[in-house]
Amino acid sequence: MFKKIIAALRGSTSPAPKVGEKSSSPTKKTPENSPKKRGPDGRRSDGPKAEGERRPRQRREGGRKPEGGGEERPQRESSSEGSREGNRGGEGRPRGDRPRGDRPREDRPREDRPRGDRPREDRPREDRPRGDRPQAARNRGGPNDRSGAPARERPKRDDFEHPHSESIKPKNPVDIPPQDTAFSKIGLNDALAFSVAQKGYAEPTPIQAQSIPLILEGRDVIGSAQTGTGKTAAFALPILQRLGSHGKMRCLVLEPTRELALQVEEAFQEYSKFTDLTTTIIYGGVGYGKQREDLRRGVDICAATPGRLLDLLEDGTTHLNDIEILVLDEVDRMLDMGFLPDVKRIVQRCAKNRQTLFFTATIPPEIASLADWALSNPVEVKIGVQRRPAETISHAFYPVVASQKFDLLLELMRRTDFKSVLVFTRTRMGADRIARRLQKEKHTVAVMHSDRSQRERVEALQGFKSGKFEVLVATDIAARGLDIAGVSHVINYDVPENAEDYVHRIGRTGRAQSTGDAFTLVTEDDVRNARSIERYVGSTIKREKIDDFDYIYSALFDAAAIEEAAPVKPKSRLMRGMRR
Repeated sequence: MFKKIIAALRGSTSPAPKVGEKSSSPTKKTPENSPKKRGPDGRRSDGPKAEGERRPRQRREGGRKPEGGGEERPQRESSSEGSREGNRGGEGRPRGDRPRGDRPREDRPREDRPRGDRPREDRPREDRPRGDRPQAARNRGGPNDRSGAPARERPKRDDFEHPHSESIKPKNPVDIPPQDTAFSKIGLNDALAFSVAQKGYAEPTPIQAQSIPLILEGRDVIGSAQTGTGKTAAFALPILQRLGSHGKMRCLVLEPTRELALQVEEAFQEYSKFTDLTTTIIYGGVGYGKQREDLRRGVDICAATPGRLLDLLEDGTTHLNDIEILVLDEVDRMLDMGFLPDVKRIVQRCAKNRQTLFFTATIPPEIASLADWALSNPVEVKIGVQRRPAETISHAFYPVVASQKFDLLLELMRRTDFKSVLVFTRTRMGADRIARRLQKEKHTVAVMHSDRSQRERVEALQGFKSGKFEVLVATDIAARGLDIAGVSHVINYDVPENAEDYVHRIGRTGRAQSTGDAFTLVTEDDVRNARSIERYVGSTIKREKIDDFDYIYSALFDAAAIEEAAPVKPKSRLMRGMRR
């Protein structure tokens, strides 16, 4: 080291390096002996550097220079094995053999570069700022587009709010003749009795005959009857007569589902078309515009679902201070859907001095406690045995293995002279899958479940009612309260887990004194649910088999095996451990 220092101090006295050897001391940089040349890359070359001085590393396009000097060797093909063996360094390896982290950023594949390192024009469109898009792309299809490209169509906005945009009231006054019908004899005025006659009803059902006089007297009523017995008309007709003429919003009807709210609103409009009373609907899944407009304009009757009504109450759009009649319809369904806390909040906002009506298919203990809190000295009207299907419905179980369920469904539809079929499934995905398979078999099918938009649900229900679709595949959203005239058959593709839902499902047929058939496909996994249904209805449901159908054998066809699979009745906790 001392020799190098002395040689550097002496400068000119140091011996010149031999040919092929490196100089151990730098030369003095002067304008004369250091020409400022530029290399092929455009950089200045200031000559050799001192031994301790760092020299910038340059990348060569043709390959790297051998360590011992000499000429540059051309870079070998990256696909050859020799290049992989000879080029072991990170920079010397072919690009295909280098690890991704060793490659310069500009040489890495675009998907491996950080997004900030990519050129702006190479970034995905969602990552580019709006100002980075080319001007031609910004104006394409717009008013400043000179390329002649067709204008881009904006996605259509689904502004569906209500299936009926026009009023059904007659434009010109109608002379109503005096009515002498069964409905006028129980207290209804001529206008209401005339509207009922136009709908084709001649005699009131038992629930209507007993409830209408009590509601006209202003009594609180708890009405429970089998599904399909006309509970909607039992409270709609006397309410319209009690309200009289147009005024403030004085009647509120709460429903658990949108379809039921639409059905009740439609019933009120049809029965009141010869009066000046107005009705609106408040429900979710649609915009707020028409609902706020109707409430601000003023209506007499409001059919609503709890969630959307609470939204409009909290933002101050409406209030319930003037409510004179409160109707809680299908309260047992509200209990199942978890709406009772919301219902209690709505009831607390209503006027204290009001008439309250409960209409439900069953009265569990939770509903009874709610009735004690919300009603004042109510009169209970019970019609028929609540747990049994209507006498007009013929229903049976069809045992089958799971792999043959759809084949049996097709065979039942092929051998049945059906007018319209309602198929119930347990899940939304199952409903979509069955609908697609039925469409492949050339059936006209509509689907209805909670994942469908409100427009799709309304179109499916209206198309099924009008006969456009011969099959409606639905979940239990269509099992409660929907009045669909002309349903000839109900098929339970999946056995309901809740025995009460079985009665409601098959109750979609055999309505208004008409007859109907209900089939339930029972697999090995459904035996316990099937027995629960039999215990609920209090009778044994017959098992049926189709002739000439290639069944796969199952223990379902063996009565002894079914008895062995029956669940053991649990012992009471009070009797457990006691001597007998």
